[in-house]
Amino acid sequence: MRISHWLIAVAVIANGLLNKPGGTIHIWIGWGVLALLALRFVWGFLGPAEARFSAFPPDPRAAVSHLIDLVRGSPRHYRSHNPAGAIMVYALWACLVVVTGTGLYMTGAKSPITIAEEKAAVAAGDWSVLVKDDDDEKGEDSKVLGEAAKEVHEIAANLMLVLALIHVAGVAVESRATRRNLVRPMLVGRIKDK
Repeated sequence: MRISHWLIAVAVIANGLLNKPGGTIHIWIGWGVLALLALRFVWGFLGPAEARFSAFPPDPRAAVSHLIDLVRGSPRHYRSHNPAGAIMVYALWACLVVVTGTGLYMTGAKSPITIAEEKAAVAAGDWSVLVKDDDDEKGEDSKVLGEAAKEVHEIAANLMLVLALIHVAGVAVESRATRRNLVRPMLVGRIKDK
């Protein structure tokens, strides 16, 4: 769980802020995120109690109640994500699913190796690798869907970056309010019960 958390965080920063959108590294990282996401979802059913989805169901009413308790200075302690954190986790995962799904659509679900080979061929002057037999049949609809996927991909990616900043701020506020370092367990392991 910790490994997937930090690797996804690094991947989001790398693809959202550091490397060229649509480039080979960007696509490699996207495939890596997809694999990590799949692994995390499996872990949500098979992992330890704190990692299972049943430990932190998405419950907006409980999340609001937790935030009110936090403002009052009396938040409850949770062994897994608190209800507000759970909502954030599901929102971030939803963004990741949308970003990777639209990324797959935009690249035709080609592997990064295939895309790199096509780019190398085009750079060498062979444009035939970009011609598809069914391009004429798909026509304008395909272009419209491609543009829509690109827009949704960018919006979801930007939303994910904003949510990540809110997530970090939430961890800082919760750590201060509960006087527990919530980052430490994500670095070294389980939370010690008080």
